[in-house]
Amino acid sequence: MHDNASPFFIAPHRFDAADDSGPVLDRRHELVTEPGERVLGRHRLHAAGFLLGPTEAWQRWTLPGTVAVTVTDRRLAYVGTGPQLSVVGAGTPRHRRGVRPPNLVSGQIRWQWPSRLEVLLPFSGRPGQVLVVCDALRTIHQPALALVNLDGVIDLARQIRRAVASFRLCRPELVDLSPPERDVLAARAGAGPLAAERRITLPGSLPVEFRSREDYYQPDRSDRTSPGTAADAASGRR
Repeated sequence: MHDNASPFFIAPHRFDAADDSGPVLDRRHELVTEPGERVLGRHRLHAAGFLLGPTEAWQRWTLPGTVAVTVTDRRLAYVGTGPQLSVVGAGTPRHRRGVRPPNLVSGQIRWQWPSRLEVLLPFSGRPGQVLVVCDALRTIHQPALALVNLDGVIDLARQIRRAVASFRLCRPELVDLSPPERDVLAARAGAGPLAAERRITLPGSLPVEFRSREDYYQPDRSDRTSPGTAADAASGRR
């Protein structure tokens, strides 16, 4: 990771936790759940951030080691180590001060945001990935968190799918759902397998907003992904 390849800074929420909007951690750097929140699974995975376009995808950041990923009935949170993160194109880098210990990176995606999941199965030694994709205001580009797993990518995608769908069905005050959208979410909340699905739509998502104009309009083409990775997810190719 380098200074001009920071993750997607979103107001008032961010994939990386640089302020009070991020996940609260205890002294062992584990997620502190909110009242009534249930933990559904804990994983150890590699994580990366992408900016997806209609036909291209840019890898904006990656962490050098694995991260601890916690899936709950309200969100996905991750904690790992890596360089401090900074805003793209903001001049003087914004570093976290007094919020996290040095080299500790954390972030979360609450279940009201993802618009779809992209499942990339392992192939020829390449690990599988689950991309949690969000829509963004005022741009066709979509920020996505990639969770990389050698095994169990289908189980991880199913766990996230069910958690998102159940969250939205139980909270009609967040967004108005049409009857067909409720039917889709009811099916997504079930225990059924993913079958042949590789793109899993999640109706009722709320769009996120980038923090600055530079995050919209300053893609770094040197970080463009190679064919067969997240670029396939962006273009819909399989």
